[in-house]
Amino acid sequence: MSLRTAATRYAKALLEVAVHESDATRIEADLAEIVAMMSALPELRRAMLSPGVPQKARMNLVRALSDRAAVQAPVAKLLLMLAERGRLELLPELLEVYRERLLAHSNIVRGQLTSAAPLPQDRVQALEHSLSTRTGKQVRLEAAVDPSLIGGVVAKIGSTVYDGSIRTQLQKLRHQMVGDQ
Repeated sequence: MSLRTAATRYAKALLEVAVHESDATRIEADLAEIVAMMSALPELRRAMLSPGVPQKARMNLVRALSDRAAVQAPVAKLLLMLAERGRLELLPELLEVYRERLLAHSNIVRGQLTSAAPLPQDRVQALEHSLSTRTGKQVRLEAAVDPSLIGGVVAKIGSTVYDGSIRTQLQKLRHQMVGDQ
């Protein structure tokens, strides 16, 4: 079973528990904090992931980490379960999948917005609102700049692309002119 598949199973179960018994957003923050600690502290990461560390010691470490970070009960239980099963390496992927599922549960989609020049925040917000109306979901855009667009914007949400760039308009015009000769 791939890491993604296993992480998806755990993330799905965690979100169900979080929605019914806890604060799903706080659960995400707690998971992110644990993953950040593991990234920032190589010794902690090694102790949590090394097969040479006895299971009982790993579980005690996870308990202490959960207490120190004051994580929500569902996260503490998940960490203990993963430690017991030797699956703590799933945490970064589990966090990513949990975030995706939390957004979907909240009816939020992420998208990319590319423009020829940096856009003011109010313009990005206006585009988010327009795309939200069009998709029926709350849209959150991540802005990027690509000067080759010449002007206009390209928004991508999932597999749907809304291309209002001047570059594309010029390409279409070129194809029409070449096709007419």
